[in-house]
Amino acid sequence: MKRVLALLATCATVLGLMALVSPQAVAAAGCKVDYTVASQWQGGFQAGVKITNLGEPVSAWTLTIAMPDAGQKLVQGWNATWTQSGSTVTATGLDWNRALATGAAADVGFTGSFTAANPKPTAFALNGVACTGSVVGGNPTPDPTPDPTPAPGTGTPVGINGPVHVCGVNLCNQYNRPIQLRGMSTHGIQWFSGCYNDASMDALAKDWKADLLRIAMYVQEEGYETDPAGFTSRVNSLVDMAEARGLYAMIDFHTLTPGDPNYNLARAKTFFASVAARNANKKNVIYEIANEPNGVSWAAIKSYAEQVIPVIRAADPDAVVVVGTRGWSSLGVSDGSSESEVVNSPVNAANIMYAFHFYAASHKDNYRAALSRAATRLPMFVTEFGTVSATGGGTLDRTSTTAWLDLLDQLKIGYANWTYSDAPESSAAFRPGTCDGSDYSSSGVLTESGTLLKSRISTADNFPTA
Repeated sequence: MKRVLALLATCATVLGLMALVSPQAVAAAGCKVDYTVASQWQGGFQAGVKITNLGEPVSAWTLTIAMPDAGQKLVQGWNATWTQSGSTVTATGLDWNRALATGAAADVGFTGSFTAANPKPTAFALNGVACTGSVVGGNPTPDPTPDPTPAPGTGTPVGINGPVHVCGVNLCNQYNRPIQLRGMSTHGIQWFSGCYNDASMDALAKDWKADLLRIAMYVQEEGYETDPAGFTSRVNSLVDMAEARGLYAMIDFHTLTPGDPNYNLARAKTFFASVAARNANKKNVIYEIANEPNGVSWAAIKSYAEQVIPVIRAADPDAVVVVGTRGWSSLGVSDGSSESEVVNSPVNAANIMYAFHFYAASHKDNYRAALSRAATRLPMFVTEFGTVSATGGGTLDRTSTTAWLDLLDQLKIGYANWTYSDAPESSAAFRPGTCDGSDYSSSGVLTESGTLLKSRISTADNFPTA
């Protein structure tokens, strides 16, 4: 959990002027664009853009958007390379989404600024062909084809998605489609072990309709170092409980004090060698190798990661690994830095993601801006966040929490909320004493934070299956 707050003044920078169409791109025979403004604030907005190819397959695509007001400016985008020249905004597909088969769609988006007005654009072109919702030379009736968005699968999150992997800046499922996993983090299992039983796991899967259980195994603070075998066994048991209910399990090596993960390098190698060998054949396991590095450089964190990841890969070569970032996993923002240090010097490993943590009452616009920028270049996972202050206490900040969750939904960034416990702090989902009983879902046992998170997590996932 975050223990300190450091503010960093940041400002959005409009991207440079350039609008180059990939030389591999060919003219599209027809297309449609669904443009939605997900949120808007004073002088700024966030838009989602869904591009559907209605004609012949294209091997590469570039979309141009004619902004109707001269004051509308591109700030940051995701799932494409974004530029602006005059009033024309251009998005070019990335390696993993540049090919569009007939009927296929690409979901991209951006944040922008405006001065006096923010009208929606009405003119779009894919590889130079106007997107009118019809095929060029064919039936001019708008939207002649069915919506190509795959129907959601049925079953459990793991049953639908299978083993996950990183593609581009997203976490993707067995169909190579970006997904967002939403769930809850345990508190320290050395203190709140009684909160994690069949009744609570059934509630998390069936009533909360969560996708993910993050297992917070503290290393110090009465944790792993006091009983390595016992804590390893407890983690494996929780992995099994999650697997039985079709939930993903994120094994969190919860380093906090001391903040340099290299202090626990030997312990990390021993622990991850054991749990990776034991769980290598499971479809539901994700490894988080350092919770909240603090008081340490990115170079030191990177060195740690590049020593621990091969240990996991030796036993479980295909699993996703999440790497903590500087400043309590704030991408360095809480230390007065920014995401650029990770962008410019990423961990030398494949199939990895980077952790970002926030506490909504303490970490607001500048943290959201940093994550938005990072998400265009790095695979991100919010492995821990709270609805309250960085101490884990205080009043729930509903406005900031909602802004954060809306942003994560838009960017398809997965998250785990702190915490699925009855700890005596306002970040807990349950009222004190809840874990002595069997009810983990009714309004009577939920805190204000728990009520908000359950309402968000229990909405339909609609995982794509084709």
